[in-house]
Amino acid sequence: MPLQQGDQAPDFSLSDQHGDQVALSSLRGRKVLVFFYPKADTPGCTTQACGLRDVAGSVGETAIVGISPDPPAKQAKFDQKFTLGFPLLSDEDHAVAEAYGAWGEKSMYGKKYQGIIRSAVLFDEAGIVTHAWPKVSPKATPENLVKALAG
Repeated sequence: MPLQQGDQAPDFSLSDQHGDQVALSSLRGRKVLVFFYPKADTPGCTTQACGLRDVAGSVGETAIVGISPDPPAKQAKFDQKFTLGFPLLSDEDHAVAEAYGAWGEKSMYGKKYQGIIRSAVLFDEAGIVTHAWPKVSPKATPENLVKALAG
């Protein structure tokens, strides 16, 4: 089940695109947007990540963190290709996506399979959900973030 407003963020520690461990708890004290995307360097995921890159300068100290099942090397290529500049975390066993309600049944061309459900969650400085966007569109993710922070 997706996280909802008022929920405590499940903590995690995952490898980023540089092979460094990033723990959600290490970002306490600032707002954090965690967004889940299915696959690095695909059209929708590129739209979503580049949109967030483009608004990053207008969201103050808010941290932006992307999570997908891609391995760190693929995340690194994605970051380098589009100069994203924020952590892209590797959740290869999708345990974090499951904890956040961002893993589930999808369908493409009539075939059902398990995968990332594109979603985003904004946490306050204490790690409490202030906004949750399950099944968010790639273009809406940066717009939603800016609107949420504007109040």
